[in-house]
Amino acid sequence: MERETANPATLVLHDGAAGNRRQALALATALDLPALEFELRPRPPARWISPKKWPFFAPSGGAGQAFGDDFAHVLARPPRLAIGCGRHAALATRLLGECGAKTVQILDPRIDTRHWHVVIAPEHDGLRGANVITLPGSLNPVDDAWLDAGRARFDRFAALPSPRTAVLLGGDSAHWRLDAEKFERFAAALEALAQREGGSLLLTVSRRTPADIVAQLTSRFADVPHALWRDHRDGENPYAGLLAHAQRIVCTPDSVNMISEACATRVPVFVFDARGVRGRARNFVDALLARKRIREFDAALAPFAVEPLRETPRVAAEVKRRLGL
Repeated sequence: MERETANPATLVLHDGAAGNRRQALALATALDLPALEFELRPRPPARWISPKKWPFFAPSGGAGQAFGDDFAHVLARPPRLAIGCGRHAALATRLLGECGAKTVQILDPRIDTRHWHVVIAPEHDGLRGANVITLPGSLNPVDDAWLDAGRARFDRFAALPSPRTAVLLGGDSAHWRLDAEKFERFAAALEALAQREGGSLLLTVSRRTPADIVAQLTSRFADVPHALWRDHRDGENPYAGLLAHAQRIVCTPDSVNMISEACATRVPVFVFDARGVRGRARNFVDALLARKRIREFDAALAPFAVEPLRETPRVAAEVKRRLGL
């Protein structure tokens, strides 16, 4: 999808955060509607109070104060449909709704949902309402076609010995902390597994992974066949290839998006320190354990039958039905 500020039929809005962008674009793609992407740059006080608004944010005057002149032009010629993810996008879609657009807000806006036509929220947030659609986890683009494309683009991973274990390493969040002791315990278990079974590791990190742990990764698994992606220094992000070539996936419990994407594959998913995460993320992990889509990380990583968790098509179909698209 290209990024523009013109008047499209469908506009996808986000604040540039990878997780927010990914969810909004995944829904737009699943809706199969031509769409343009708009990255918001909130100004004070919108940066602090979104999705609440002050009177001068009204479409009739001063809305450019919220996100700048480009967004003010969009308000003057609103799209038919506006899809937003995250709290800044929630203010933007709220303003566009007041100008006549149909609006979809992804993630709990933390204010009354009546300001949007449809709100999409994960079940573990506990948000309910007549215009609310819930799903276990988060929207994502992972399906068989997406995995096939990743498998072909990063076919070099097929040469690594089996079993291939993708390791999705997150980091500190509001609900979990990755410290040196946890990482050492995790890394030692992965090394022991590789020494016992053979196989290889497909490792990737997130922007939340502590820098000292990222630095260790270059040498920590030197004796294990592996591929490692840290950032642009390692070339193109091979995330789709890691998921596609993995025969099992291991991940940390801090990211609902990361676990949701792992669970959309057709391979077993194991969550390290699953009982150590707190808050809403713990509710999400517990729900996946109960439905047997994931297991806790252990020394064996024994295979188990799985059903891919793919909710994005269902949610998109419900959005179409509710909005008459």
